[in-house]
Amino acid sequence: MHLPPVGLGTMGIDDPATVTAAVDAGYRHLDTAQIYDNEGVVGSGVAAADADRGDLTVATKLWIDSLASADVRPGTEASLDRLGLDRVDLLYVHRPRGDYDPAATLPALEEVREAGLTDRVGLSNFEPDQLATAREHLDAVAAHQVEFHPFFWSEDLLADAREGGYPLVAYSPLAGGAVFDDPTIRAIADDHDTSPAAVSIAWATSYDPVVTIPKASSRAHLEANLAAAELVLTDDEVARIEAIEREAELFPE
Repeated sequence: MHLPPVGLGTMGIDDPATVTAAVDAGYRHLDTAQIYDNEGVVGSGVAAADADRGDLTVATKLWIDSLASADVRPGTEASLDRLGLDRVDLLYVHRPRGDYDPAATLPALEEVREAGLTDRVGLSNFEPDQLATAREHLDAVAAHQVEFHPFFWSEDLLADAREGGYPLVAYSPLAGGAVFDDPTIRAIADDHDTSPAAVSIAWATSYDPVVTIPKASSRAHLEANLAAAELVLTDDEVARIEAIEREAELFPE
């Protein structure tokens, strides 16, 4: 599926006006999840925005207690009710644990898709072997959402996305704010007269087929994150960021 380079991650957003401002600023990919407890916030923000629903990609994720085959459709319907939508564009398995059973969960998700409650099925926080198993039970992996920032990213998952022809959706691209303190990223930002946030977003989106979903609340930061996709880093700058030691996973299992 096609996703814009920068979308909006909404974890922690509790004001519909932020979502409305994002859509009005040009965001067309909005990502939420059951566990964020803000699907209603996102839905209200979308409803108030001046944009055609058909131009938006709204994604949510089923939490681990909604992944038993009998719970997938009721869980999806509950999310749609909170969002105030009759379908979502992208529905993820949030994590392959809890009630997740690929042979039961994934066919149930295909049934939800065939019923018109979602356009596409995605996966999140899977390892390569789990992706391989999932492909045995899905018509297609529409997208894979993973933690991806200068201090934690997986070349194996990037390679799988390239081979599978689906977008890798990078969450937490600013590493919870840690990018602002990294000397390599700060130096590159100074060279471009921009911010470490912009450099980190540009670095993530420099990898095909990576798109990213940073969170922002103020209009200024929303606009800056969108504009960061236009920043072009040199091969040397990308390599310098690649060389940063990878050890800071923010959201381990």
